[in-house]
Amino acid sequence: MLTAARRHPWSLLGLILVGLVFLVPFYWMLSSAFKPEEEIYRWPLQWVPSALVFDHFERAWEAVPFGQFFVNSVVVTTVGSTLKVLLAVFGAYAFAFLRFPGKKWIFVAVLGALMVPGHVTLLVNYVTIGNLGLINTYAGIFLPGLASAFGTFLLRQHFMSLPKEVLEAAELDGCGHLRRLVHFVLPMSKPAIVTVALIAVIDEWNDFIWPLLVTNSLQARTLPIGLMFLKETEGVDQWGPIMAGTVIVMLPMLLLFLFAQRYIIAGLAGAAVRR
Repeated sequence: MLTAARRHPWSLLGLILVGLVFLVPFYWMLSSAFKPEEEIYRWPLQWVPSALVFDHFERAWEAVPFGQFFVNSVVVTTVGSTLKVLLAVFGAYAFAFLRFPGKKWIFVAVLGALMVPGHVTLLVNYVTIGNLGLINTYAGIFLPGLASAFGTFLLRQHFMSLPKEVLEAAELDGCGHLRRLVHFVLPMSKPAIVTVALIAVIDEWNDFIWPLLVTNSLQARTLPIGLMFLKETEGVDQWGPIMAGTVIVMLPMLLLFLFAQRYIIAGLAGAAVRR
C-alpha cells in the first residue's frame, strides 16, 4: 500500500479529498447532536464538543412520535425488502436457467424498467393503492416497489456465472428447480444476495416521497417523514434536535452497512463475470 501511495501520490491525495467531502458533514452532524446548544452556532466553529449532552435526543423523541415512526419503518423495511429479494431471486433464476417463450424480450423489458424514473409511476400507483383501499397501511407503502429490476438483473448475472457442472450434477440426481435453487444456487450466491438485500433495505428505509403520498395519518408515517415533522415542530434554527433526529434515522442503516460491506464488492464483482 505504501509503495502504491509513493507511485500515485496525486491519486491518494484525491481519494483523501473525496473522503473528506463525505466525512466532514457526517462528523459535523454527529458532533452537533451531542453538543451543548450554544456551541453549535459558535464562530469560529467548535469541532469538538466541550461536553456530551443527550438533551437533543430527548427533545427530538418527545417532539414527534419517533417510536411509532421507528416501528412503521422497521415493519415496512423488513416485509418490503424481504419480498423484494424473494421476487428478485425467483425472477433471476427463471431468466438464468429456465426456458420459456419470449424469455429474451421479457428480460429486455426488465432492463428497460431500469431506465424508467420511479416518479413516472407515482400517479398510477397512487390511484391503484387508493382503489384497493390501502391508504395509510403498511401494504400500501411497500407493495408498489416489490418488483426490483436491478435486483433481478444483478442476480441473473451472478447466477449465470455459477459452475454449470454442479447444477447439472444436481439435475442428474433428480433435484427439481426449487431444490437446486435452495440447496445449490443460494449458498453459492450469498454475496450477491446480501448486496441486493442491502440495497433493498436502504431503499425502503430511506424512501420519502411515496410514503408521504400514500399516508395522511401521523400514526402511519415513517422515519424520513418524521424528520420533516421534527423540523417543522422545532423550527429551522433548532439544529440540535434536528441533528439528533437525523442520527436516529441513519444509525440503523449505518450499522447494517458496516456489517454487510464485505459482501458488496464480492457481489457486484461476481455479477460482472459473465453477460
